[in-house]
Order: sequence, then structure tokens, then C-alpha cells
Amino acid sequence: MTHHDEGKELQVGKKQEVSGQAEQTRSGPVFIPAVDIFETHSEINLVADMPGVTPENLNIDLRENTLTITGEMPPYEGKDEEDLLIEYEVGQYFRQFTIPEQIDQDKIDARLEDGCLNLVLPKAEAAKPRKIEVKSP
Repeated sequence: MTHHDEGKELQVGKKQEVSGQAEQTRSGPVFIPAVDIFETHSEINLVADMPGVTPENLNIDLRENTLTITGEMPPYEGKDEEDLLIEYEVGQYFRQFTIPEQIDQDKIDARLEDGCLNLVLPKAEAAKPRKIEVKSP
């Protein structure tokens, strides 16, 4: 579900073939996390479902107008354990968006709790809508 003001829809980046590209740090499948995006006049709030990812294995990059989220799911077995049954695939999450607004990068807030990423992107002052007062002579 994506909420937006008219004409300000977030553009979802095209699905990328990640094999052999710099984004993929190790072999394994690449998953696209489910994402909800909400927008207010002051911020963009993004919620992504990334089970199995820890803060150490999560990378969020905002470069120019492109937001890239990558997260790696490490294998569950320990060094002395042997796989008997693995139904929960491990691999990497990858999702990319085009952000149409100027974002105040110093105030970005990212929290990861129980595999749910909550990312708040505050709009820069110049990007916030403002009412302009019209004075009569």
C-alpha cells in the first residue's frame, strides 16, 4: 500500500539482475522485501519486512534520489552443526526506490526490530509545501 500526495508518488526501482553486480556480496538467492510507504507533508515513512536480517547485516544507502536497501540473512547453523532440514532459505534482500523529494539526510532515522525495518526520511525544509501569503498594495 502506497500513500502519496497527487503527483508525488514514489517510484519503485526496476527489478535488478543482481548476479555479478556489486550489490550482491555472496552467493545465494536474492529476495525482494515487502514494503509499505506512507507520506506526510514533512516526511516519508517506509516499513520493510526483512526477517532474518540483523542491524549488522543491513545497509541503507541514499545517493542523489536513489534509496537502496540491502540486507543479508546469515546461515543459521553453527560451525559444529550439520544441516538436516533447511526450509527457510537464506540469501540477500534487495530493494531500490527513487525518492522524488529532497531529504534531510542528517535526520534520517532507521530502526530494525524483529525483522521489521522502519525508516523515516524527513523532507528538507525547501521540499516542504508552504503557503505563500499574498499581500495587497
